[in-house]
Amino acid sequence: MKHVNGADDITAWPSFLTAMPEWVEAAFAYQTDFIQRGILFAEILRQRGNLYMEHVRAGQPPVLVFDYDWVLDGRTLPRPVNYAIVRIRDRRHADETGSAAPAQGDRRKPPSGEHRSANKRRPIVIIDPRAGHGPGIGGSKIDSQIGMALNQGHPVYFILFFTDPAPGQTLADVQAAEVRFLEEVARRHPEAEKPAVIGNCQAGWAAALIGADRPDVTGPLVFNGSPLSYWGGVEGANPMRYKGGLTGGVWLTSLWSDLGNGKFDGASLVAGFEDLNPANTIWTKQYNVWANVDTEAERYLNFEKWWGGFFKMNAEEIHFIVDSLFVGNELEQGYLRLQEGKAIHLKNLRDPIVVFASQGDNITPPQQALNWIVKVYGSVDEIRRNGQVIVYVVHERIGHLGIFVSGSVAKKEHREIIGTLEMLDYLRPGLYEMIITEKPSGGESNGFNVEFVERGMADILALDDGLAEEAAFRPVAAVSRFNDRLYRTFVSPWVRLVVDEWTAEVIRQLHPLRVQRYIFSDLNPMMGIAARLAPQVKANRQPTAPENPFVVWERYVSESTKIFLDCWRDIRDTAQETLFRAIYDNVWMKTLFPETHSESGRELVRERSAEEAAIRRELWLQVMERGGFAEAVVRIILAVAGANKATDRRQYAAATRIMRVNDRLMDLAPDRLKWLVKQQSAVLEKDPELAIQTLATLLPETNDRIEAFEIANSIASVDLELDVPEQKVLSDIKHVLGL
Repeated sequence: MKHVNGADDITAWPSFLTAMPEWVEAAFAYQTDFIQRGILFAEILRQRGNLYMEHVRAGQPPVLVFDYDWVLDGRTLPRPVNYAIVRIRDRRHADETGSAAPAQGDRRKPPSGEHRSANKRRPIVIIDPRAGHGPGIGGSKIDSQIGMALNQGHPVYFILFFTDPAPGQTLADVQAAEVRFLEEVARRHPEAEKPAVIGNCQAGWAAALIGADRPDVTGPLVFNGSPLSYWGGVEGANPMRYKGGLTGGVWLTSLWSDLGNGKFDGASLVAGFEDLNPANTIWTKQYNVWANVDTEAERYLNFEKWWGGFFKMNAEEIHFIVDSLFVGNELEQGYLRLQEGKAIHLKNLRDPIVVFASQGDNITPPQQALNWIVKVYGSVDEIRRNGQVIVYVVHERIGHLGIFVSGSVAKKEHREIIGTLEMLDYLRPGLYEMIITEKPSGGESNGFNVEFVERGMADILALDDGLAEEAAFRPVAAVSRFNDRLYRTFVSPWVRLVVDEWTAEVIRQLHPLRVQRYIFSDLNPMMGIAARLAPQVKANRQPTAPENPFVVWERYVSESTKIFLDCWRDIRDTAQETLFRAIYDNVWMKTLFPETHSESGRELVRERSAEEAAIRRELWLQVMERGGFAEAVVRIILAVAGANKATDRRQYAAATRIMRVNDRLMDLAPDRLKWLVKQQSAVLEKDPELAIQTLATLLPETNDRIEAFEIANSIASVDLELDVPEQKVLSDIKHVLGL
């Protein structure tokens, strides 16, 4: 058999094989396919290696698929940091122009000029995690967080970072730079509300630090797969939290920083993530490309470009993260200090918060994403007393990376989270679960409806909270710091004596995650064989039918390999957890490191109403009777919308329409309206019956009463059905107003 150009086809079947038995024919077909897949797979590995080398030579720019304009470079600040902020360019606007990001060594200042925007929509600022990888995963696809925000008309900004930290850079410097970035965004949008901040994974706690320290610069905060309760997890399911204790704590981080000549290699963090799932790391990820070599190359290479981009941190940065956050868990407990004498407490957060977690996330399980709410506030009453709105969303199965990468998650959860940010300021203070349901017949929001259902602390703890198990983690922090002092005193000086920048770079380049990439690049002359054979194989591709018995056997071997590796992982994780408990969860450790807090587990869930009980009913009555038409309408809307303990987005849309067209409500400033919502929420929370009864005092005129009741009726009937609680509230309002 010949090619079109006359060359011999080395993959063609000899004609005599057509007379062979079926199993022989199947064997030869599988053999041909096997060889072809091997060549194409080798070519994909070669492309991955070359892509890695090209990305490194280019300074490892963000893997964003969106164009962007430079706004502010953190390397030009008085305290330089390797962070910058860019504005994502909306491709729908033909008049927008901009320039690409400066290279790693480029210190150009941002363009001069006012750069003020007439767009009144709230700006969205997205921060990707600095956890070993580079930035861009939040916008690596059109269907992503950035894409969803642009589609809804928001100005979108992205905080990125560079491969190497600035000399002497600290986390306090990084936070100060991010505050400066948010101030610049607010300056550029003077007619819009404060920017909403979306933090992915590690960037979630970074956003929390900003919001708790400088609530004046942030709007709503969204934490996607973000660990804030570092000791949280479920016994037998979340092994990553035990590793700090088993390795003796933060001293190992200090060692790796010394071996990096004062810089910590992000490849070590990525290796820790890969170690969580050896079946995927060693086998499944590669086999999936091998088995689907004709269709998986582009997806695999795009992901590997980000996954193989390793970024560094200064020794001080990573030491603070591991010591104060992961091991010490200081953020949750309220005594985290970025600067001496200045503690950051999460109870200082003032703007609405959305927490997005997943049951399928084994890196940041729901307990690490949500338990801080229980620890910080203790009860929903305390959340309300602080005037706070906290919303959580729990996906049933998506993994950690899927929270940021999955297109289906972006088109559902992220779109609806971004689409309801404006609504959060007008919810009654409290704890809510965001429920996203698919409507049977499309319509508004592409077929999804959103409602916010009131929840209690018991609903969070029902997610296998594991709070009672956290006592074993308390001694880890003390042991870790003791070990680190020993290392820094007796070992670190000798390590730093023999390691210079050249030695550190050699150590970095010998990291297995780097070696496995460049060894298959064009630096290896043997890969030229795959480069020469791949075009011929593609031109004469003969894939085997899925029902070929040898293909079936191959899939069986692959699944068996995965099961074996999963079993080995489970045995390893169980052994590590057992060892951790044996070392730290015993009477000796509890004696040496006694509990400093008596509250643990479900004891935190209780009603602490002594403060409210001390407020006299007469004072509340005065508050309830103070105001006029605006106060009455806001109270009515809140009472009707919250009658069934759930607020539907359609009710919010109806209320917004009313506010826009009503002569006496349309001039209410947003800040004034938000204040009224919090005030009237407190009134309804204190005494719902008295709050309804005093509406007659606020609305002395009959025409005002009729108008107010019509508003109540329109809010209640927006979903075309009246449930029993809504009917009762409407009946009470009608009776009180004498209609």
